Amino acid sequence: MKTKLKEVRVQDAIGLRLAHDLTQIIPGTFKGRLFKRGHAITEADIPSLLDIGKEHIYIMELDEEELHEDDAAIRMAKALADESLLLTEPHEGKVSIKSPIMGITHIAKEVVEAINGIGEIALATVKTDAVVTEGSPLAATRAIPLVVSKNKVEEVERIAAKYWEQHRKAPLQVRPFRKLRAGLLTTGGEVYHGRIQDKFGPAVAEKLRALGSEVAEQRFAPDDRQIIVKEIHYLLSQGYDMILVTGGMSVDPDDRTPGAIAAAGADIVSYGTPMLPGSMLLIGYIGEIPIMGLPGCVMHDPYTSFDVLLPKLLAGDRIVREDIVGLGYGGLLGR
Repeated sequence: MKTKLKEVRVQDAIGLRLAHDLTQIIPGTFKGRLFKRGHAITEADIPSLLDIGKEHIYIMELDEEELHEDDAAIRMAKALADESLLLTEPHEGKVSIKSPIMGITHIAKEVVEAINGIGEIALATVKTDAVVTEGSPLAATRAIPLVVSKNKVEEVERIAAKYWEQHRKAPLQVRPFRKLRAGLLTTGGEVYHGRIQDKFGPAVAEKLRALGSEVAEQRFAPDDRQIIVKEIHYLLSQGYDMILVTGGMSVDPDDRTPGAIAAAGADIVSYGTPMLPGSMLLIGYIGEIPIMGLPGCVMHDPYTSFDVLLPKLLAGDRIVREDIVGLGYGGLLGR
């Protein structure tokens, strides 16, 4: 590299432009950019520069094969992000990539690893299949040094372009949620006969509501296989997008739900998941309609296998066996 950095006393810098951002830190109060790269120093700026301990600044001249950290971060972000995503202005050499909507992330892990293997540049992301809301960050790009070789950024662009070509989508994107209407069947004689108050329905309804969907109807059934099958068929007849059956998912002899779901005609993808809590969850399909048997942990634990699979369903995925197998890695969430 042939970068020319010239050190200049701040008192002699009037009219010159900063080579990089300058950060101000006021302990417990503020940390942020005081002056942006390219800012033309004025006489009024000198006290502020001295206040942050800057008696000298750098003026920089770049070789044609070099990029400033801001320019590198912008180019990398543009190469990687779906066109719908939001890119921030560079701040201290970093560009953040944010979601414009609520949805589920697609993060190409192999692309992230290949880019971070280049050296002197960084790509940090959330995990794939993470739920994000409007304005949530899903990635950030930056060059580690102030000046980086243009070749390294061009390699990022080649990696991203190859992924685009092979997969017909960006390495980083957010898929929107569909608004689905679910039919909910709560089983259990204790609830059906009014011995205890139903708490499953409100918990499930809140989980759907938080992701933009709704429980359109809730029905109740005792621990009777034939009645449960009948109620499942009723909910199917109403044209709901998803059927959720709560209760009766353990190995207790009174628990009829798994057998009833199968008897209702479901093609079972999995009864059981390698995730705790949520190991007793069942998922299958009746035709194209997903049906899930929800274990009791969904009622009281904030995050279970249901919370992993529900966003994928709302994004339009069809759950397959491989999705269930993959839940084991990182799937131990219980205390």
